[in-house]
Amino acid sequence: MAGNLEYRNFLGNAFDDQFRAVLSGQANWTIAPQRLDLNVQDYAGVQPVDSLASNAPGNQQQTNVFTIGPILHFRLGETMFGQAELHYIDSYAEKTKEFNSRREQAALRVLRDLDPTDQLSANIETQHVDFYDGAGGPNYNRTDLFGRYVSKLAHLDVDASLGWSELNFNGAPNASDPLARLTLGWRASPRSTFSVTAAYQYSDAAEDLMTLPGQLINGSGGGINPGNAVIGSQVYLERSLEGSYAFNTERFTVRVSPLYRRLGYLNNTTFDQTGHGGSIDLDYRLSGTFTASVFANEETLTYQTLTRRDETIAYGLSLTNSWTSHWGWRFSLLHNQRNSTALDQGYRENEVYFGVVFKR
Repeated sequence: MAGNLEYRNFLGNAFDDQFRAVLSGQANWTIAPQRLDLNVQDYAGVQPVDSLASNAPGNQQQTNVFTIGPILHFRLGETMFGQAELHYIDSYAEKTKEFNSRREQAALRVLRDLDPTDQLSANIETQHVDFYDGAGGPNYNRTDLFGRYVSKLAHLDVDASLGWSELNFNGAPNASDPLARLTLGWRASPRSTFSVTAAYQYSDAAEDLMTLPGQLINGSGGGINPGNAVIGSQVYLERSLEGSYAFNTERFTVRVSPLYRRLGYLNNTTFDQTGHGGSIDLDYRLSGTFTASVFANEETLTYQTLTRRDETIAYGLSLTNSWTSHWGWRFSLLHNQRNSTALDQGYRENEVYFGVVFKR
C-alpha cells in the first residue's frame, strides 16, 4: 500500500475545505495454499471535474476504484495449470456521477511453463458493466480472448499479449477490434535500464485509474498531484507508446520518459484526442540524507472534434532532508502553465511548498 492523505484549508474561504487522498493498495489472502486466494485492490485518486478547465481547487474531485474477488488455482499437468477468477468492481467519483458503476468480471486462464524463465497462457475475460441510476452509459458487456507470453531473463523481460475484444452495448452499436499489448524491459548494465510499453486496446476511465495510478508521487514533493483523466462512462480505443530510460549511481539518478497516446471514443467523439510529450527527473544526493531534485514534463493534447490544442508544462525544484529515521522535511518550488487555442483557457500557476514528513 502506498498513498498520501491531505487536508486543505483555504484562507479567506476562497474555496471549500478539502480532504483528499491518493492510494494504490492490494491485499491477498491465501485461504487454501495453491488452491484458493481472495484478492482485494483499491485505487483512490484526485482527478478533474472538467479536464478542459484549469487545475483550480474547485475543479478537483475524489475518485475511487475498488475490486474484490476469489481466484481458484488448479493443476492440469506437470507444467500446465489453470486459474479461474471472479471479481466485483465498483467505481466512484465525487462529482461526475456518470462515472459511478458496478462491474462483474470473470476470467479463465490456462498457463503453461515452457521453461524456468518462459510462460505461455490462453485467457478469456468477460465483464458486465452497469452504471448507477442510468446516469452514465450505455451499459455493456465486454469479452476479451487473447494469448500471452511472458519471459524473464537475466537482462531482458518480455510481456506480450495478442487477441480480440468485443463490446456489446445496450442501445448503441457494438464494437470489436484486435487487442495487443507489449512491454519490454532491458537492463543494459547495472546502472542503465530501458523499457518500452505499447498498447492497442479498448479502455475507459475506471480501467485507467486501476492500471495507471500515476499520481502517488508529485515530482515537486509538494503533496498530492491531481491527474488529468477524462472522468466519465465512455469507452475508447487506445493506441499508446511509452518509453523510459533510467540511469542510477550511488548519488545521481536520471529518468527520461517520452509518451504518445491516441484515444478514439466509441459513443461520443467529443473528447477524441491525440497526445504526446514526456518527462525528465534528476535526483542528486548532496549528503547522506539531503537530496536535491529537479523535474520537467510537457504534454500536448489535440482534440479533433473540439478543434482545440492544449500544451501543459510543469517544472520545479525540490529539496528533502531527514533529521532522523522517522522525521524529515521537504521544500519545493513548482511552476505549471497551460497554453491553449481555446479562448481564456490558458493559465499560469506558481507554488511554494514546505512540509514536515513523518515515516514509519
